[in-house]
Amino acid sequence: QVQLVESGGGLVQPGGSLTLSCAASGRTLGDLYFGWFRQAPGKGREFVAAISYTSGSTWYNTSAKDRFILSRTPIKTAVYLQMGNLKPEDTAVYYCKAGMTFVQAMSETYGATEYWGKGTLVTVSS
Repeated sequence: QVQLVESGGGLVQPGGSLTLSCAASGRTLGDLYFGWFRQAPGKGREFVAAISYTSGSTWYNTSAKDRFILSRTPIKTAVYLQMGNLKPEDTAVYYCKAGMTFVQAMSETYGATEYWGKGTLVTVSS
């Protein structure tokens, strides 16, 4: 089992920045892949970015590329999503996910070896 706890959400003005954290605990994390998803009000859950915990390789969706940076710190067993130049359309609940493959980390699936946090709310508004 892996437990994921997101933090860092809040209210930010358009053009501002915010860093989300996903603290992981439980089984060995070195072979896991982590992803961030978001769900805006009235919409489905959308993939944002993913990272290999071992290599640090990353993958971003189109809306996140060039504005968001995903990183991990093995010492603290956490992954961080740095978000810049935020727009009102970035308003959503952001979820952290862990899986055994990059595909799992990028997919809205709920298998036995896939783990989700409870989310943190980001509101971009003036």
